[in-house]
Amino acid sequence: MPRVRGDGRVRSRRTLTVKIPAGVDNGTRIQLAGEGEVGPGGGPAGDLYVEIHETPHEVFQRRGDDLHCTVTIPMTAGALGTKVPLQTLDGVEEIDIRPGTQSGQSIPLHGRGITHLRGNGRGDLVVHVEVTTPSKLDAEQERLLRELAKLRGEERPTGQFQPGQQGLFSRLKDAFNGR
Repeated sequence: MPRVRGDGRVRSRRTLTVKIPAGVDNGTRIQLAGEGEVGPGGGPAGDLYVEIHETPHEVFQRRGDDLHCTVTIPMTAGALGTKVPLQTLDGVEEIDIRPGTQSGQSIPLHGRGITHLRGNGRGDLVVHVEVTTPSKLDAEQERLLRELAKLRGEERPTGQFQPGQQGLFSRLKDAFNGR
């Protein structure tokens, strides 16, 4: 028999089903009125609060109601363009990578993100493109790239210099320092 401990209450465990609304964010607390412990001397039950902790996703990162992911493609696909399948929240979609896509460009898929909490519509899914340059080439690949460089007049590029662009962390540091 459970012990009452003199305050008129008996501790017990029970399982509740909690409805989590679409769009709820990490750290959100949901109040379940009257589902807490019984008050002293058999008084009314208090409220139970459930705090939401999101599990990190293997592909997407959440920022507000937007989802972000990065797709890495070879330089040939960046130059020539391609289509890449992506498993979204709504199923598989073909991401159209246009010819000439540069590393750092992003492709927004409007309305494919998280449902707005207490509202209609959804955030966006933003696909960030990272173009990789091969680090090891066999003799034939190197010959072909040198031929392409010659055809494009890029055998000895001088580069185009301009004021340095700040990365994200430099911009954040400057923002915190009031610059």
